[in-house]
Amino acid sequence: MPNQERMVNDFSDLVRIDSPSGEEWDVALHVSERLSNLGFQVARDDHGNVIAREDGDTPLILSAHMDTVDPGRSIKPQVVGDRITSDGNTILGGDCKAGVAAILEALESVKEEGRPRRPLEVIFTRGEEIGLVGASNLDFSMIRGREAVVFDGNGPVNTITGASPTYMAFDINVRGRGAHAGVEPEKGLSAIKIATDLIAELPQGRMDPETTFNVATITGGTVRNAVPSEAAISGEFRSMNMESLELLRMQLLNSVNNIRARYADAEITENLEMMFQMYRLDPNEATAQLVMRVMREMSLEPNIQPSGGGTDGNVFRLNGIESVVVGMSTNLMHTIDEYVVIPDLVNTARFCEELMTFGA
Repeated sequence: MPNQERMVNDFSDLVRIDSPSGEEWDVALHVSERLSNLGFQVARDDHGNVIAREDGDTPLILSAHMDTVDPGRSIKPQVVGDRITSDGNTILGGDCKAGVAAILEALESVKEEGRPRRPLEVIFTRGEEIGLVGASNLDFSMIRGREAVVFDGNGPVNTITGASPTYMAFDINVRGRGAHAGVEPEKGLSAIKIATDLIAELPQGRMDPETTFNVATITGGTVRNAVPSEAAISGEFRSMNMESLELLRMQLLNSVNNIRARYADAEITENLEMMFQMYRLDPNEATAQLVMRVMREMSLEPNIQPSGGGTDGNVFRLNGIESVVVGMSTNLMHTIDEYVVIPDLVNTARFCEELMTFGA
């Protein structure tokens, strides 16, 4: 049975370790030491993902990611009633360190109790928050398991991700012409003005229940008294409907071409990249059946819901690994109001423990 006090302390220690995307080294060292002490053979692939293995056939993969979003430095976790929060100046980092903590606590608990369990592979990835980069660069030749449970969903553990969208990222760069803003502005061509005209042509927000579009950043200019010669826009769109995705792609490119024609003296370049592909969970898959059976034996009713986000499960599935994404007890992810419900966190570890010991 998971130890609640230890788990709250371990989770708090994890979120105190800064690990924004691209800077996961310290947390990788921390979890590698924990896994080594639990008897795993721990390695890191060329991308820096942590892969822990042990002997035995048909291992079950348990996975979560190590990175967090900004503002995620100098996190100060606080226990308020049955919740863990930040101090309000940062995210909490429950996404995804609640998942990491649940896996580690389950392993500690099973070892203490001496319960038999099935062989495991534990994978903690980097760069999930910036487009599943770690999983996309994972060295799958190091992995034997064909079934995975990914602890990276919102809400309690019995929330199962039933569908995840295809995600397209875009970057647009605008080069205009600089000039002194007070002396001869007519000689300039404002890259920021061009960028804002382009943004005005683009959709924003939710298009339909399965489709969203977001202009995320705009940067440009150097000093207050100069017509800006350069600007950059970044954003994303995602959908579970390929036709909707293609329509948005065409709309984006048409808008770029319209602005390009309007400002013939400007240079506008665009880059679109598919970061991950959609899937729909088949509840009859063996891994899904296992997950739901364990939940029901814990008196938890599986709650299969679509998600607008992607997880490493998207990438695992593309590489032939049946993957089920479950909740990890965190709520309001990617905000300073993020919180983890302690009873849900303990339940996540308990589910992980029951999962690895089921049928052993």
